[in-house]
Amino acid sequence: MMDATPLLRLWARRRLQRLADMDPAAVQQAELLKLVRAAAGTRFGRSHGFAHIRSVADFQSAVPLRDYDAFCDDVWGSAFPHLADVGWPGPVPWFALTSGTTRDVTKYIPVTPAMVRSNKRAALDMMAHHLAARPQSRVLGGRSFILGGSTDLKPLAPGVLAGDLSGIAAASVPAWAQCFTWPPEALALEADWERKIDILARGSLDLDVRSISGTPSWLLLLFERLAELRPEAQRDLTRIWPGLELVIHGGVRFDPYKLQFDTWLRSRPADYREAYAASEGFVAGSDRGFGEGLRLNLDIGLFYEFVPVEELESAQPTRHWVGTVKTGLNYAIAISTCAGLWGWLLGDTVRFVERDPPRLLVTGRTGATMSAFGEHLTGEEIDRAVSRAAAGAGLSVADYAMGAVFPTAERPLGGHRYVVEFAGGIPSAAALGR
Repeated sequence: MMDATPLLRLWARRRLQRLADMDPAAVQQAELLKLVRAAAGTRFGRSHGFAHIRSVADFQSAVPLRDYDAFCDDVWGSAFPHLADVGWPGPVPWFALTSGTTRDVTKYIPVTPAMVRSNKRAALDMMAHHLAARPQSRVLGGRSFILGGSTDLKPLAPGVLAGDLSGIAAASVPAWAQCFTWPPEALALEADWERKIDILARGSLDLDVRSISGTPSWLLLLFERLAELRPEAQRDLTRIWPGLELVIHGGVRFDPYKLQFDTWLRSRPADYREAYAASEGFVAGSDRGFGEGLRLNLDIGLFYEFVPVEELESAQPTRHWVGTVKTGLNYAIAISTCAGLWGWLLGDTVRFVERDPPRLLVTGRTGATMSAFGEHLTGEEIDRAVSRAAAGAGLSVADYAMGAVFPTAERPLGGHRYVVEFAGGIPSAAALGR
C-alpha cells in the first residue's frame, strides 16, 4: 500500500507551528463566540440570548451548568430524539451510547457532522505529535488498527441512529481512508466480545500494523489472543507486528497497565499517546511523554469550563476557563460543543499541570471519589497507590476494585479493601509479603 506519511508530515509541520503560536485564552474565547453565533437561531440560542453574547462572562451569565439529567429535562424534553435546531442548527443524525446515570441505564450523547469533523481534527493532532516525537516515522505505511466497540448502529427514530461512538466514526470514514484503517466494517460489526477478539486477532496476524488504539484492558485481551495464535512470537508483539510504532490509549488511567505494555513491546518500544476522547468531544491528547499531561484541544469546536470540585454542589459555583485556571487544583470539567451541548458537566475531574499551552491530567470522576472516612481520595491517587505497591513487589496489575470496610465491634478501625487481579496469575506469598 502507499505510504502516506510524507503527506501527513507536511501537514503536521504547519499544524504544529500553528499550535505553538496559539494564545490559549484568545483562541478559546474566539471558539466560544463562533459556536454561539452558529447556534444563535436554535431554540436554545434564542431562549438563552445568544444574539447578545460578546464574551465568556456574557455566556456564563446566560447559560447555567447542567448535567445529563438536567439537560434532558430542561433542554431536550419531549423533542428527543428529534433534536433538529434545538441546540445546534440542523438535524442530529447520531447519538453515541455511553454509561448511565441515576435516570437511565444508557446515556444518549448527540453527535453532529460538525462533531465528527472535530473528532477527526483532534485525531490528526495526535498523529502530528507522534511525528514530532519520531521524525523517522512511517506510521501511515501500514494499517491503523482501531479496537472499538461494535460499529452496528441501530435506528432510534426515522433518520436517527444510535450506537457506539466508534461505529459513528466508522460510518463517516471516507472511502480513500479505508485502506489505512482496520478492521473493515464486516468484522467491526461483531457485538460478541470474545468472538470479536478472536476474529480480529486472526485477521490481523499477517497485517502490517503501524498503530493501534483502544482501551488498555481491551488491547491486552487482544495481545493475549495473538500470543495464543502465534506462540513462536514468545509474547513479543513486535515479532507479530514489526512495524508497530504507536499505541493510542484512553478510557481509563494507563498507570496500572503500563508495565504490561512495556513487556509486550520490549524489543521495540512504541510511542504511547493518551487520548481524552469523551463521547461529548475529543478534549485532549498527549503531546509529550507519559504522565506529562494532555494538551487541551483549543480550536476544534469545543469550549471548556472548569469548576473547583469543592464548589460543585454550590448554587453559584465559580466557573473558570483557560484564561483563569490555576495549576495543581482539582476541577470538574464542563463543555459546550458543536453538537448542541452547552455548559454540560462531563462528570470528570482534571488537574492542570501547565497553563500555556494548557495541559491537564484526568484525576477521576466527580462521583467516584473514596471518602468513607473523610480521606477524599481521587481515582488518580488510588490508581497511583495500587501501581506503586505492585511495582514495589515486582508485580503487574491487570485490574482491580476497591471499597470501604467500615468499623465493627470486633474491628474498631475502618479501612479499604482491594481485590486485585495480577498479570500472569496469582503471585506467591513471598511476593505479596514484600
